[in-house]
This record gives sequence, structure tokens and C-alpha cells, in this order.
Amino acid sequence: MQYLYNLFIYLYLFAIKVTSLFNAKAKMWISGRKSQEIRIKNKESEILWFHCASLGEFEQARPLIEKSKIQNPTSKIVLTFFSPSGYEIRKNYSGADYIFYLPMDTPSNARKFIEQINPQKVFFIKYEFWFNYLNELKRKNIPTYLVSGIFRENHYFFKPYGNWFVKQLSSFTHFYLQDQTSEKLLKQKGFKNTTVCGDTRFDRVNDIAKNVKSFPLVEQFKQGKDILIVGSSWKEDEKIISDSNNQLLATNNYKLIIAPHEIDENHIQFIIQQFSDSKIVRYSNANSENVKTADVLIIDNIGMLSSLYQYGNIAYIGGGFGKGIHNILEAATFGLPVIFGTNYHKFNEAKELIQAGGAFSIANNNEFQKTMQLLSDKMVLQTATHIAKHYVQSRTGATDKIIMTINK
Repeated sequence: MQYLYNLFIYLYLFAIKVTSLFNAKAKMWISGRKSQEIRIKNKESEILWFHCASLGEFEQARPLIEKSKIQNPTSKIVLTFFSPSGYEIRKNYSGADYIFYLPMDTPSNARKFIEQINPQKVFFIKYEFWFNYLNELKRKNIPTYLVSGIFRENHYFFKPYGNWFVKQLSSFTHFYLQDQTSEKLLKQKGFKNTTVCGDTRFDRVNDIAKNVKSFPLVEQFKQGKDILIVGSSWKEDEKIISDSNNQLLATNNYKLIIAPHEIDENHIQFIIQQFSDSKIVRYSNANSENVKTADVLIIDNIGMLSSLYQYGNIAYIGGGFGKGIHNILEAATFGLPVIFGTNYHKFNEAKELIQAGGAFSIANNNEFQKTMQLLSDKMVLQTATHIAKHYVQSRTGATDKIIMTINK
């Protein structure tokens, strides 16, 4: 199995190289790793290595990174990403001393990279399992932790062919898990080094709400009306919203803020075309005059969305008609009921919020309109708002639990 795993890694690398000839993201994945120089200064300091797949996992790592730095200001933080969508957005993150792409998980890369950074503690976030790195960390007796881990019965670890993969999990010093189901599955495989402490994302979004940024142009756009914030949207999401837009503006006194997942010019123009019957302004072109009369505000930059939810009444979160919904907790922490598509079943927070009454899944435009009509009842909206906010606040504290047990 070790041979087959390494063969898969080399084939994956080859496929990325071929794809990079015509795909910009794959090209960035290759060129970013080629151009980086991995050099750590002051190796006598404690080195803490945090590895994230992409941007979502970074948001889970961030509270732990920042509290670790507060507790030990002399420590050095190494942050690695697998995906360009995480690295390119957070490559200038001030909370880390060094930020790299993770070299591909070959045996030689794992040995070399770990020698170069010489970490004293390592944190893999959620579901990053790179087995050559894990084996090398175990060989060197470096404490390695899985943070906000989550396991499901259909995971490859629990398939008939999964015994080899399960053995690789012995490289982890401790598992910090999101739920009881994950702990139960690991205990069935003989792992007792587990702690259920929840998801560190709750701490992150709670911090965002406490330290929220203000945007005067958005305040002027609001003009006393209710705001539907469409966050991390894709074309399928925008089509559903646009089909209901005229009715939404006319009968519910709503304005729209759309912050798409991709902000390339082609996508922005697609949104403009979809909402051509409305008065639209792009944030990059907004001023105190044109923003007041606009019905739709398009956010054509990265970094505003998590604070924008403070201006909203309801949030629609994209991705539910693709690979899966994006971050709903950023909206829920401000007390916004959240609406999303049908692909949400891998996300515990979505299932729990639906059950509690703070979230709503829709399959088409007709269901979206019915949900908006339901939330037009002020009592229903107020109840859903309270549920969403309480849901986040009642689940904070995972970061402190992890810090405390690691120190012990």
C-alpha cells in the first residue's frame, strides 16, 4: 500500500503538471512551489507548524495560531497551504512568520521540508492526511495534532480496504475532534487519544463579530432597507436570486449585496447581466452618490465578506449547487438566518442549524421565494435570528480547550 500511495502521489503530480498547461490555478500550484525558498531563521526558537488545505481550514487554524503566539511570543509560526486559493489570499498574513506552499507529499520532500523547518509541534487542520509527512514526523518523535478533525462512516479509513490508512493515523499524538461520531469511529479502530472539543471556526467567527470592520459606503447603500447578502456565490446561485429579484425588491423592500466566490471580470459581468433590470453598482466604482440609489451592490474584491454580514438581515450562502456550501458561520454569528442549496450534508453546522430553525435549504427558485416569504414575517425572522446567533455563541471555546490540554 505504501508503494501504491507513493505511485498515486507521483501520478497526481504529473496530472497537475499537464493541467497547468491550460489551467491558471494548476499553473499557480506548480510555479508557486518551484519559486519558493524555504529558509527558517532563528531555529533555536520554538517552531510551530500549521498546515491547512485552503482558506476554509486556515480560518479554523487562525484562532489557535494567534492564541499560541500570545502564550509564547518568542515562538515562530510556519503556515503551509496545499491550494493556491488559500496561499495567494493569505500569503501576507501577519500572524505567521513563514508562509509556504506544502511541497508534494513524496518521501524525499517530507524528509527535506521537515529538516528545513525543524518544527517542535505540528498541527494538521481538519482532514489533511499526507502520509509521508506523518510518517516522517512520527519517526522524528515530533508531537503532531489533528485540529477540528471530523470523520464519517463513509471515509476511506473505514472501508474494507482502509486498514493501511488507519495505521497511518497512529502518527498523530492527539485528535481534537468536532463531534462524538468522529470519536466513536476512531475508538472502534483502537484510538483512545481523542478529545471532542468542537470546531475552532466558532471561535474565529465570534472574534470577527467582536472586532468587525465598518464600511461607510455600505451603510449609505442600506438606506434604511432590509439587506439580503449573497455570499460566496456561484452562477447557479446567482441565477436563482436573479429570477426572484424583481419580486424581492418590490414586495419585500430588500436590497442585495452580492459577494461572489470568484471575482474575475467574466463572472462580474455575468452577475451584471443577470441583474440588468436593477440599478447596479460595483463596490470599486461606488461613491456616496451612486450607492444610495442602487438596488444591487456587487463586491468585486476579496476580504470584506465576513464583516459585511453586520449590515444584513438574511444571508444566502453559495456553493450548495456545486461541491458544497461555503462558510455559513460568518453570517450566523451576526444573527442572520442562512439559505443555501441542497449540497450541505457534509457540514454539521448546516444540518444542525436547519434542525434548529436558523437555516433553510432550497432546491430551486420556487423554494427560495417561499423561504423569503416565510422570513418576511417579522416574528419568524426574529426567531430565526436569535437561533442563528445563539447557535454560534453556544459552541465557542474549542481553541482554549486545545491550548489547555496541549500545555498539560
